[in-house]
Amino acid sequence: MRAMALMDAGRGVLDPCEREVPIALPGEVLIRVRACGICQRDLHLLDGELTPAEIPIVPGHEIAGRVEVLGDGVTHLQVGDRVGVAWLGHACGTCEYCASAREHLCPNARFTGLHMDGGCAEYAVADAAYTFTLPDGIADAEAAPLLCAGAVAYRAYRIAGEPRRLGLYGAGTAADLVATMAAHHQREVYVASAAEPPPVPLDAAIVFAEDGHMVTDALSRLAPGGIVVCAGFQMSDVPSFPASRLREDRAIRSVTNVTRDDVRELLALAASIGIKTVVQTYELADANRAVADLREGRIRGAAVLTL
Repeated sequence: MRAMALMDAGRGVLDPCEREVPIALPGEVLIRVRACGICQRDLHLLDGELTPAEIPIVPGHEIAGRVEVLGDGVTHLQVGDRVGVAWLGHACGTCEYCASAREHLCPNARFTGLHMDGGCAEYAVADAAYTFTLPDGIADAEAAPLLCAGAVAYRAYRIAGEPRRLGLYGAGTAADLVATMAAHHQREVYVASAAEPPPVPLDAAIVFAEDGHMVTDALSRLAPGGIVVCAGFQMSDVPSFPASRLREDRAIRSVTNVTRDDVRELLALAASIGIKTVVQTYELADANRAVADLREGRIRGAAVLTL
């Protein structure tokens, strides 16, 4: 099969290669990949800021495709099912976090495209228990970004509570999806910019940008009882701020990973309210052009490889 693999961590590019089609072991499924998103986490991997389990590795953790082969013991999926695979590829299921519905914090978690080969290839193997049935009505390329950026956006939005005024810091697919969900729930949404900061006070703010300075700005604009949700994956240091800004029950929370329930709930919501993701598609062989466009901010929406 054709694949685009990371051969040298820190070099920032993928290399085309030919690989054997992987084998689905018991509890796994072999997926014929139809689309795979490229997101900021992939850039951190390519730039050496995330350490893969081994080199070479095939990145890509926003996978949409069809089940080709069922491993032994898999009964809840069928060959031909349209499925998705997300960043969280496996959790131990027995630690205190898994036992309390917090599998995204599992210390033994394994992540797609980091600890096992991902979707920048014609085929990928995934743990069947961490494989999601995709709803009808959402095309493969549009479904792929929902599996990471969309799920992070959903979790951040849910943690923000039910704000009347919601501020968004940062642009991209995740921010677009939060704006769509907030509009559906008839909330006021304000997109922060240097030229036009959001009004005061905000009931909640979600920071998708990785600039820690935006956290302090958002915090300064909160109403009593408000919350800042930090959803940037590799956020820079947050500057110091007066302790008084945390008074009156103001709070700061982080979101860097999601549970399977987050993904399932988002996919159901996307199908029910007609969420559409804006995507820019590339052929598998053009993966490095997608990476460059994402790195330089030339993409409106999400970058998705289609096969």
